[in-house]
Amino acid sequence: MNTYDKYSLLKQNALIRAGKLCCDLKEAIAGTELDFTTGRLGRAIFLLSVPMALEMLMESVFAIVDIFFVSKLGPDAVATVGITESMITLVYAIAVGLSTATSSIVSRRIGEKNQEGASAAAFQAMLTGFVISLFIAVPGFLFSRRLLQVMGASQVIVNEMWGFTAIMLGGNTVIMLLFVINAIFRSAGDATISMRILWMANLINMVLDPLLIFGIGPFPELGIKGAAIATTTGRGLAVLSQLVILVRGKKRVQLALRHIRPDWPVMKTLIRLSLGGIGQHFIATSSWIGLVRIISIFGSTVVAGYTIALRIIIFALLPSWGLSNAASTLVGQNLGAGQPDRAERSVLITGRVNMIFLGTVGLILILFSEFFIRLFISDQAVVAAGCEGLRIVSLGFIAYGFGMVLVNALNGAGDTVSPTIINVFCYWLIEIPLAWFFSFSLGLRENGVFISIVIAESAMTLSAFWIFRKGKWKFKQV
Repeated sequence: MNTYDKYSLLKQNALIRAGKLCCDLKEAIAGTELDFTTGRLGRAIFLLSVPMALEMLMESVFAIVDIFFVSKLGPDAVATVGITESMITLVYAIAVGLSTATSSIVSRRIGEKNQEGASAAAFQAMLTGFVISLFIAVPGFLFSRRLLQVMGASQVIVNEMWGFTAIMLGGNTVIMLLFVINAIFRSAGDATISMRILWMANLINMVLDPLLIFGIGPFPELGIKGAAIATTTGRGLAVLSQLVILVRGKKRVQLALRHIRPDWPVMKTLIRLSLGGIGQHFIATSSWIGLVRIISIFGSTVVAGYTIALRIIIFALLPSWGLSNAASTLVGQNLGAGQPDRAERSVLITGRVNMIFLGTVGLILILFSEFFIRLFISDQAVVAAGCEGLRIVSLGFIAYGFGMVLVNALNGAGDTVSPTIINVFCYWLIEIPLAWFFSFSLGLRENGVFISIVIAESAMTLSAFWIFRKGKWKFKQV
């Protein structure tokens, strides 16, 4: 074969691969009926991870859109959103924990080809989330002013802007159900539905926010209360759409009248499994609060740089969380299908892909850190602090890419205890003490905090890999 023929063959193969990739991408976004317990794992991972990554990006848009419009109302309005969001952290923690438990059970039933069991478990998850949300909604709505006072809000916020908090806490049911039902779709393999639901919710929120906040056209000018109504309406209509799909759609999970009854053993299992996920969220959140407390000693400039760097890092990690969710679904379904070896291979392949992806992202952030920080602020001192933090933390992206996949895989198998223990060990017993030691005993100041983050995330990966290789998760019954 001459040089020209070799070149033509290479070009032809490249075009074929590109065509297959485009077809897979189209299928991933449009939706697929693929059985994820058979066929090529690489393709299964791709078809699941693309819509899951896009879904994670859409979830972050809610906060960005709200703060963009609310910021036009002044600092008190922005502070109201910040204080309320800190209280809603409890809702997110419970929603994430319950979603983790739901994914574990539903994916296992789907893998067993037990769609009836998956549908029954789905309703129990929704019922559990609804009941729990009521215990937050009622006192949250009735005592919103008092809660704002306890959180240290100014009298202007307490007297004039309490409506935002009352609506957000009172309407937390839509947050809870949105998380849980999207977890049902993802774990069943219908990740595209979750993605589209959040697209719709965000679009409604984007349109209603300026209309209700500023009173454009026939809409009343509601100020910050309008932002709460817009967000709750967007999520509420999304939940309504989810329910219609579950009842009238022809997807892997379908609800019928026979499923609409309490099943206490299943609800008990959901609550037991969700406690691990809730604990993981609280442990990680509290560790970040501890780091901020240490960093605050070095002044507001450093805190500002750290805050901006953290926002960039979280946004960069969103696609990786989508990949990790794909691993969780594949583990649950393949364990349900009695294929633990395929479940293990899916984790290793996904982990390798995530390491390559996050390693590339980390390299970009290291090389162009100043560019990304300056997108948010131009103050040179803040830029310098943010760049240093962004560069150091990005060094750990490769390890973290594998670690988050391993942790989600253990959760997907129904082992929520091991990741909780890992979080306690890495975040409370390693990260916080090391941050203090490096910052003050070694005199590294804020850089000591950044270094401790890299060490803690690397320790998390090593710990999760050790537990993963032991293989006890393969025999977990849910």
